[in-house]
Amino acid sequence: MEDETEGAVVLERRAAKGPFVFVCEHAVNAFPARWGDLGLTASQRHAHVAWDPGALGLARALSVQLESPLVRATTSRLIYDLNRPPQSASAMPARSELHDIPGNTDLSAKERLDRTQALYLPFHAELRMLLAEKLALGQRPILVTVHSFTPVYYGRPRDVELGIIHDADPALACAVLEEARAQTRLDSRLNEPYSAADEVTHTLALQATPLGLMNVMLELRNDLLPDAAAQKAMASLLAPVLQAALARIQKPLEVV
Repeated sequence: MEDETEGAVVLERRAAKGPFVFVCEHAVNAFPARWGDLGLTASQRHAHVAWDPGALGLARALSVQLESPLVRATTSRLIYDLNRPPQSASAMPARSELHDIPGNTDLSAKERLDRTQALYLPFHAELRMLLAEKLALGQRPILVTVHSFTPVYYGRPRDVELGIIHDADPALACAVLEEARAQTRLDSRLNEPYSAADEVTHTLALQATPLGLMNVMLELRNDLLPDAAAQKAMASLLAPVLQAALARIQKPLEVV
């Protein structure tokens, strides 16, 4: 079942009791009539530049398998990238990767504010409310953001298959890396193909770090997530990795 907040965010499995909260900021490539298609072609609107293909299916499957809530976007990242702060040029980019975004060129302050109020503020308010509710119940939710990336970037192939990225606290990310390497055959790397230096940990920095919550960002190469079956299979591979990583972090220190 889904609880919907009008326009900007959908919260799935709100009452789930699992330890994680999953977030998918680049879930869809929807272009609501309010903002139009930004002058993009159909192929551009379906390309990775407009969303993270496969990420939502993976996040949903992880949410189900680990019995945890999922907070997801409803609008293309090109209208507002919810993993960027309002002052960032990449929140509403005029150019992304190899693509010019005509509808984002020379946006006025009022237009930027309109998108920020309509999309960014309610999305992060809903996520913060969920985290606050869990904290009030005596829980310490673990924030996991789920993304996908392209096999080729600016003409260069990427060998990495699973990127594990952290904000200020690397503890969970390092544990996930160790477990991924132990349990899977994925080419798993820390802070690749992106890192906090690329502005990709905004949600973690905004929502988890100030509350002292463990957190990690998962980046899957999108050719590994071509359809629903592959996305569910990847979730079945990664769910035990997340569980083992959490257990590793929470294991009491042995008394010598």
